[in-house]
Amino acid sequence: MRKSYRVKKEAEFQQVFEKHDSVANRQFVVYKMEKPNQPHFRIGISVGKKIGNAVHRNWVKRRVRQSMTELKPNLRQDVDILVIARPRADGLSMKEVKASLVHVLKLANLLDSDYSEE
Repeated sequence: MRKSYRVKKEAEFQQVFEKHDSVANRQFVVYKMEKPNQPHFRIGISVGKKIGNAVHRNWVKRRVRQSMTELKPNLRQDVDILVIARPRADGLSMKEVKASLVHVLKLANLLDSDYSEE
């Protein structure tokens, strides 16, 4: 993802946490904050130390980032999104990570209603 699509600063993360709507499943928690004047969505990814060592955390982040890139055309554009990985996200295949993210994004009403897995 390009820099313009990322939430990177601590203050931006905190702002989304404070003014959030959150939805969760067993693998991920998704926080969203409406930003009506924003031209495209922004995403922040957080993977805590409960996941494992740095190799495992980066592995999960890469899978989440790739899934969000694939879902990009179907996502709402006027929001900031935070994806927090839970310990159960470690060890999932790419297909399982994407399916889990699709599930939680649909619960949060961030994904087009007509989206279906290919």
